[in-house]
Amino acid sequence: MDIIILDSWLRDFLKTNASVEKIAESLALCGPSVEKIEKLGKDFVYKIEVTTNRIDTASVYGIAREGSAILPRFGIKASLKNIKSDLNEHAFVKEVPYLKATVDTKLCQRFSAVLIKNVKIGDSPSWMKERLESAGVRSINNVVDISNYIMLELGQPVHTFDYGKIKGAKMILRASKKDEKIETLDGKQFTLPGEDIVIEDGEGRLIDLAGVMGGNLSAVDKDTKNVLVFVQTYNPVNIRKTSMALAQRTMAATIFEKGTDTELVTPAILKAIRLFRENCKGIPEKNILNIYPSPYKTKIVKTNIEFIEKRLGVPITKREITSYLTALEFEPRWAGNQLIVSVPSFRARDIKEEEDVLEEIARIYGYHNLPSKLMDGAIPDRPVNPEFKFEENVKNYLSGWGGVEVYTLSLVPKSFTDFKSLKLKNPLGIDTEYLRTSLMPSLASAAIQNAKIFDSFHLFEVANIYIPRSNNLPEEKMTIAGIFS
Repeated sequence: MDIIILDSWLRDFLKTNASVEKIAESLALCGPSVEKIEKLGKDFVYKIEVTTNRIDTASVYGIAREGSAILPRFGIKASLKNIKSDLNEHAFVKEVPYLKATVDTKLCQRFSAVLIKNVKIGDSPSWMKERLESAGVRSINNVVDISNYIMLELGQPVHTFDYGKIKGAKMILRASKKDEKIETLDGKQFTLPGEDIVIEDGEGRLIDLAGVMGGNLSAVDKDTKNVLVFVQTYNPVNIRKTSMALAQRTMAATIFEKGTDTELVTPAILKAIRLFRENCKGIPEKNILNIYPSPYKTKIVKTNIEFIEKRLGVPITKREITSYLTALEFEPRWAGNQLIVSVPSFRARDIKEEEDVLEEIARIYGYHNLPSKLMDGAIPDRPVNPEFKFEENVKNYLSGWGGVEVYTLSLVPKSFTDFKSLKLKNPLGIDTEYLRTSLMPSLASAAIQNAKIFDSFHLFEVANIYIPRSNNLPEEKMTIAGIFS
């Protein structure tokens, strides 16, 4: 996926005097690929390609975190500014009086929500509008804009409900049943295939197509007074299936389907509370609902200095390795020559084994710093296989005599076969049900098609046919056939 980041926004979290060009060059050499830099008024934007396994970099903060680790490798001072937190004013609790929630934790690993009262709906401040528009997101109102702003800044989708429209102040997060229906925020009606993550309220109405798009029944509008801010992490497989089945490729779905960090929920909901206070004059509840039965347990990956040096191809000190990993927020420690690495929550999905740790060391060391040496020695002769050589000679002779080689499918319709042909148990369609036992029907079909264009021609094919055998795989028999018109 591609993201667009404003330079001034990036520097809210990345403290450095590096130029725009130097930041882009350094990131591209050791981290996310910066495809382009463009001037935008007095500012600049970076257009960055984020790979599927690194969804943690799909945000302003994620890129700043990478930059703080990479820039010092190029002799540039850089540090990461922490996300501001108002945690001292709020508490995460398992139950709250304003919402009763039942959650299938196989579908939703962490379910968090907070009620914001007396919200004033209106325009967002100009600075927020400018930042959203620089990333290609249209400003709608101060409530919706807060959700989009946090998603771009932290990489954590946020959803808002009109609290007054949640019947019975109750939510049940569950898998959908086949053919259930929901109307989404854009006014579209969908019939669900089943196993989609949905939320129903106290009257059994579907009010959210979770992780993809909100439901129209609970949408915030100009008359909304109280807003329920909703921040979750979902099972990525369910989100992907729903998004593809319904052809709803929202940015939230694109992020959720890659697996988000459950620990990111905390700064996201606290940032939302602060922005609702500042931009909407809302009054937040002190207690935040937090259903989180299995908090992140630190993952440990072990390797050793011999493994790293052998595969890196250059000598490297323990101090250097520790420095690189610490800059990326890993926690490395040494036991002799063994390296024990504690993996941060935002890298838990893609750091699974010692090769992954090695890759992190290599990229911060710099692939461009690794020695390059061309292979030497005599170029070996091309191996000769008598069967392939004979086949090649036949094709060359036929081509020399004016023949044109064609390639037809081994899977054919029933009309191209006889009663001995083998039928597939799971064919893609009626035209590819059987394994062919002759090349003739396919060649005849090709000749009919070509006869509409050419007066005369010679087609030939050299390919396998498939002769059935009892209690065994079919015999693959190399055959030659030709046709003249």
